[in-house]
Amino acid sequence: MSYLAPLFLFGAAAVALPILFHLIRRSSRERIPFSSLMFLSPSPPRVTRRSRLENIFLLFLRCLILCLLAVGFARPFLRKPIVAAPEPKTTRQVILLLDTSASMRRQNLWASVRAKAEEHLNKVSPSDRVAVFAFDRQVRTLVSFEQWSTMGIGERVSLTAQRLTELAPSWSNTHLGHALTTAAEAFEELPQEDGFGQRQIVLITDLQEGSHLDGLQGYEWPRGVELLIEPVKARKTSNAGLQLVQDYEESLQSTNEFGPRVRVTNSSDAKREEFKVRWEAISESAPVELYVPPGQSRTVPAPALAAGVAGDRLVLQGDDDEFDNTVFYVPPKAEEIAVLYLGNEPETDPAQPLYYLKRAFPKTRRQIVQLLVRRADAALTPGDITGAHLIIVADPLSEQPLRAAQQSLAAGKTALLVMKTAAAAQTVSQLTGAAPTPAEEVTSERYAMFGEIKFDHPLFAPFADPRFSDFTKIHFWKHRRIDSNRLPGARVLARFDSGNPALLEIPVGKGTLLVLTSGWHPADSQLALSSKFVPLLYSILEQGGALRSQRSQFAIGDEVLLARTNNASSLTVRRPDGVEAQPAQGSSFTQTDLPGVYTLPAAQPPFSFAVNLDAAESRTAPLAMEELERLGLPLKKDVPKQTARQIEQKRQHLLASELENQQRLWRWFIFAAFAVLLLETFVAARVTRRAVAPTDA
Repeated sequence: MSYLAPLFLFGAAAVALPILFHLIRRSSRERIPFSSLMFLSPSPPRVTRRSRLENIFLLFLRCLILCLLAVGFARPFLRKPIVAAPEPKTTRQVILLLDTSASMRRQNLWASVRAKAEEHLNKVSPSDRVAVFAFDRQVRTLVSFEQWSTMGIGERVSLTAQRLTELAPSWSNTHLGHALTTAAEAFEELPQEDGFGQRQIVLITDLQEGSHLDGLQGYEWPRGVELLIEPVKARKTSNAGLQLVQDYEESLQSTNEFGPRVRVTNSSDAKREEFKVRWEAISESAPVELYVPPGQSRTVPAPALAAGVAGDRLVLQGDDDEFDNTVFYVPPKAEEIAVLYLGNEPETDPAQPLYYLKRAFPKTRRQIVQLLVRRADAALTPGDITGAHLIIVADPLSEQPLRAAQQSLAAGKTALLVMKTAAAAQTVSQLTGAAPTPAEEVTSERYAMFGEIKFDHPLFAPFADPRFSDFTKIHFWKHRRIDSNRLPGARVLARFDSGNPALLEIPVGKGTLLVLTSGWHPADSQLALSSKFVPLLYSILEQGGALRSQRSQFAIGDEVLLARTNNASSLTVRRPDGVEAQPAQGSSFTQTDLPGVYTLPAAQPPFSFAVNLDAAESRTAPLAMEELERLGLPLKKDVPKQTARQIEQKRQHLLASELENQQRLWRWFIFAAFAVLLLETFVAARVTRRAVAPTDA
């Protein structure tokens, strides 16, 4: 017989208690009847000095009860021959996921990543299948499962380790969520084969707070895929980052006199708090000193520069890690947009549309809108038409301007025709090539309002938000009624509350003609005085392709559109390392994998842009494991590998527990203890009655 909990057998030592109680029990001598006690002095009875056992059978029953209880709690069972267990499936499928983002450039992190990767490679057995992925912004495959299988068994680890030596951290940000989902889906693409049990992803990373976890929210993690995180830590925890700040108010400035603004962010576990920001290689500029507590950030203007001095990089001093302490800066260049206005009214007349149009386009650091005013009955130069991004027609055109406007529309440009009078309907017919379409003046007794607007059209999409969609406060005193059905392809974008068209869109060749049936000057409406006037004009410019943001600041991995910088079919971009690269398809440049200033030597006008590190890479404090568990990741802790003896001991214990649960011998011992307890109670009662009977006599 064996016992599942043998320590309870020590409880059998409690049988010494009944024996001890029997030995130390002291009983008085028997009473002897006597005739008279009146002449004797009382004295206490003497007790026996010799200890001896009495009622041996009762003592035996009490000891037996304790022994039965001890054996019952020890969970006895009868052993049976145990069949040897089959060999467990030890073949595994493992993906090593290595972090190569910019934050891995800190101190000793990359060396630690390679060491941990080689450690896991040395643990794999010949029957295991291993793949190695590297990730930052994108996921790259270093060794696939197929390549691992084709390698020689004795060369797999050495060849894979050799590929790790050729790998180095990049400057991209950390997209941890995309990397994990890609690795998990790589298991799903493998065929299910017999003998492959465990599937495991080993993530080797610094697990920083700035990691992008997009894609994990709501992602259903595959069953049977374990995630083991091997975090690496830097020797020094202090880290502060420098980023360029582009405020909305700054973009509205018409000059560059205020200079850039920078933000210094300190990590939550940092040990340093005092820093300096200065221009690189410009000794005349005094650095800016600032105090940034751990976990906080400060935004300050860049150090002032003397007149005529330009700097292209700012440096942060006082930090332990230098990978994110440099910001490259290219001053933004305002884009010049030409708007051609064809009308005969004077510019200073507040009763005409031109007066309000000249004040609708403020000059900013991003855009400079130049309004070219030409008479509608005068000849236009070729430069007036080719350089105009938008044409606004306010009066009937003569033959030469009409022909030039038709050619511009056919080439793909946008024109806006403002019907100040019903005679403008003839110009509409001439520009669209339609049959003469009459128009008539409509003068409301009270006023007209916009009653129907197509907010799904890109022109009115900026006003689709309920906060900006109220056009009822704009009153129209006069407008012109025109039959849109007689204009081929015409689409009504807005109607008055009377049902008459207010704004029409007519395709002409590759371009678009917009017809506004009322003017924005005070004699026709309140449109020029409303808050919707300027946004509507900018929306027209944007739909016509005139507004294309020509940014000068980008992040690592961003796509840069170069079509606006040069009309040539091919462009050459000089990277910060001096290598010249060609954009994809002549317009899109995606090789922004290095921080620095990129230039286009042959561009007219000259153009350059800066590429900087993603600000999230500066948040190097460790990410809480609870955040990953909240996203549903099956985290697995790395425990030491158990020996064969420990595994066999656990197996024997599980089999013994199962066998004991089937036999349940402890119940019989407990029943026996209750039975003996009843017998002991009966015997003790008999012994007590016998002792009381002589005394009563």
